[in-house]
Amino acid sequence: MSRVDESLFEETKMSFGEHLEELRVALFKALFGLLIGVVLGLGFANKVVDQIKYPLEKALKNYFETKAIDEVIQKYGSISTELEAFIESEQVVYDEVYIERTELVRQSEFQAGSAASDELSTPSVAMMKTRIWRPISATVKSLSAHEVFMIWMKAALITGAVIGSPWIFYQIWTFVAAGLYPHEKHYVYFFFPFSLGLFLAGAALAFFAVFEPVLDFLFGFNKWLNIDPDPRISEWLSFVLFLPLGFGISFQLPLVMLLLNRIGIFTIDMYLEKWRIAVLVIFVIAMIVTPADPISMLMLAVPLTVLYFGGVALCRFLPKRKSPFGEGYDPA
Repeated sequence: MSRVDESLFEETKMSFGEHLEELRVALFKALFGLLIGVVLGLGFANKVVDQIKYPLEKALKNYFETKAIDEVIQKYGSISTELEAFIESEQVVYDEVYIERTELVRQSEFQAGSAASDELSTPSVAMMKTRIWRPISATVKSLSAHEVFMIWMKAALITGAVIGSPWIFYQIWTFVAAGLYPHEKHYVYFFFPFSLGLFLAGAALAFFAVFEPVLDFLFGFNKWLNIDPDPRISEWLSFVLFLPLGFGISFQLPLVMLLLNRIGIFTIDMYLEKWRIAVLVIFVIAMIVTPADPISMLMLAVPLTVLYFGGVALCRFLPKRKSPFGEGYDPA
């Protein structure tokens, strides 16, 4: 199979030091773009915090609603459709409390307009049990004075990373382009938007589709062990930062496969022959990247399995370019 004459590109080759300089410049520009994105993100940080809290607060409300309905069924044997609908629509739970009979009489006299003392009577053991219904408290908490400020800054960082991601990915691919032959540099215009789209798709999948079922699964253990959750916003924010990042990077799989194919490490036949091992590796990686629950692992492993075969198709159907010097050029 014919190859490009390497001597034709001697003037375009770069030394190791020149590659390091290109890397330094690309990283500096990427960090500068991130900084600009963070500055812009400061104005949207409060809205981002609201969006970050939403899936957690929703999962907490679902947990306490379900718990209230289950407690009524467990204690009284059944629950009416009207009461279940009331709990879900008004988002309330009940507490069983005791009220002193003397205080109940005093309150009744007061409501009837008769003279009643404003002072509480002497406590008595003559009590009756009753129920009170209250709104669900599904708010996340901070435990230190500076924690909220750090949350605001981290939210600005998340926003800045999203705003600056096109520029950051562009700098990464310009660095890659610096190591390509002149007739290969046009690959960047294909890989850059493809890579950016895969990253954003992975991050969006984690944020909009994974958080809610994962939280419902994890809170299921709270219900099983009868331990009510009381999450901190800083711990949840760390989870929010890590999971979309892991999904976004993992979604680069087709491009990594194409790169390994083009430089001759793996062939298409090897990808197809070893697909069972590849799927096993994908599930192991998904288990490491995601929290300790099967829901998020499956929601990462299944799309990655699809992307694996998409990478095989990419290697097979992406047209191989010809050398501008008229010789057949097969980068694989």
